[in-house]
Amino acid sequence: MTAVDAQRWVPEPAKDSGYGRTPYQRDRARVLHSAGFRRLAAKTQVHTAGSDDFLRTRLTHSLEVAQISREMGARLGCDPDVVDVAGLAHDLGHPPFGHNGETALDRAAQACGGFEGNAQTLRVLTRLEAKVPGAGLNLTRASLDACSKYPWPRKDGYRKFGVYPDDRPIFDWMRGLPGGLGERRCLEAQVMDWADDVAYSVHDVEDGVHGGYLSLRPLLDDPAERAELCADVAATYSDEPADALAAALDQLLADPAVSSVAGYDGTYGAQVTLKRMTSVLTGRFVASAVGATQSRYGTGPVRRYDADLIVPRTVRNQCALLKGMALRYVMRSRAAEDWYEQQRTILVELVDALMRTPSGLDVVFRPLFEAAESDAAALRVVVDQVASLTDHAAVAWHRTLVAART
Repeated sequence: MTAVDAQRWVPEPAKDSGYGRTPYQRDRARVLHSAGFRRLAAKTQVHTAGSDDFLRTRLTHSLEVAQISREMGARLGCDPDVVDVAGLAHDLGHPPFGHNGETALDRAAQACGGFEGNAQTLRVLTRLEAKVPGAGLNLTRASLDACSKYPWPRKDGYRKFGVYPDDRPIFDWMRGLPGGLGERRCLEAQVMDWADDVAYSVHDVEDGVHGGYLSLRPLLDDPAERAELCADVAATYSDEPADALAAALDQLLADPAVSSVAGYDGTYGAQVTLKRMTSVLTGRFVASAVGATQSRYGTGPVRRYDADLIVPRTVRNQCALLKGMALRYVMRSRAAEDWYEQQRTILVELVDALMRTPSGLDVVFRPLFEAAESDAAALRVVVDQVASLTDHAAVAWHRTLVAART
């Protein structure tokens, strides 16, 4: 790593703890000790946080992504703390109620540029967290860059983006390396992104099976159901044709570690079988990416912009199929529930109520609202406030600010 990689937006005096801590170890500690990281414990992953003590929250998911990122990055030669930071921090910008809440806030925030969880993560790391005035956690350039899954602003044809217009100065500083980067992501960001895909695809299926929302039996027994899943995935998570996905699905379901989960009944032995599936698939997906990358670039250490992560086609297709299982059998059925519509209503009405009555903002966001130079800037402050809330806090604030007055 270079001196440029270790730079911070706001220069800080050198610290010497006597243990030789690197700048990236300090970054990791800053994320772990941040308020935003703690709040992830009460934010939805797929199922509402607190609804079941087995199911994952944003916090447990982030810890799992960090662990996968760290091991995969270390095997490639990345600084392990940089990829760890990216895994820990990648969801800090997610609002209450998971992607459902993200959709609601994007609708409510159209007048100030919309809402996107990854762009909000950059905002939390560089502006909203209380560590260094004017710089949030003031992470190093390398760590911030590793957190940037989508290093571009909102634009036509792209659903995801990584920076709002008023955060461009620090974004441009982060990306302003010699030679220009365009939209290329550093290797650490690619590692984190694949670790995120692996974690949530495998673990969402695990949670769905455990919760009784998803059974593999229909896929094993019914060719028509397999074909429908592949068509679904081709339309949502993959650019591959359905027949290529079908081949990958056949291979996936033929694995004894996967097929043995079809009879899951919640007993101890069944839980062991389910956990073995998650371990086998996670290990395979990670090892395949590491092996393919080293085949392309050699076995020497690579980091930053030395290489791109190579994920074999079959593995990427199988990961997409697992995402499709969670979408088809878990998320869509849950999205049809009245509670999911209520979640969107809660967030939209909270934004509207706080715009009309900014005295309801907490003491951190109220002065920012008062100092806002435009309606759009004031709306962004309100959206920042609502996005920071946990699931339970959003419900409680809505009850106080909206429901009690109607």
